[in-house]
Amino acid sequence: METTYYDHGTPTERWERARMFFDAKDYASAALVLGSLVEEVPEQTGPRLLLARAYYHSAQLRRAEDELRVIVERDPVEQYARLMLGRTLQRQGRHEEAEPHMRLASALAGDFEQV
Repeated sequence: METTYYDHGTPTERWERARMFFDAKDYASAALVLGSLVEEVPEQTGPRLLLARAYYHSAQLRRAEDELRVIVERDPVEQYARLMLGRTLQRQGRHEEAEPHMRLASALAGDFEQV
């Protein structure tokens, strides 16, 4: 198997590389690194959430939605994933579908005026 810069190194090295790309606003490259990392450690929320954020910022909204749905299915009270899922759905023009996620994210954040 041939490795590339994106999938070379230990999981920790790839995580750091993905963060570097993300911080530099190179979201597509961050997603390339994170995709294989998430496959390797699918149980970890951190890489999957950063992958969803990278997809969101690079306008890969269906992919972002898929990753966020995995997170909220595993952890229904993950506030930031709920918020991102709601925003991702809104950005796709699916406002009615986004509303329950936005309301729940608001409640989980303790912002009951928005609920």
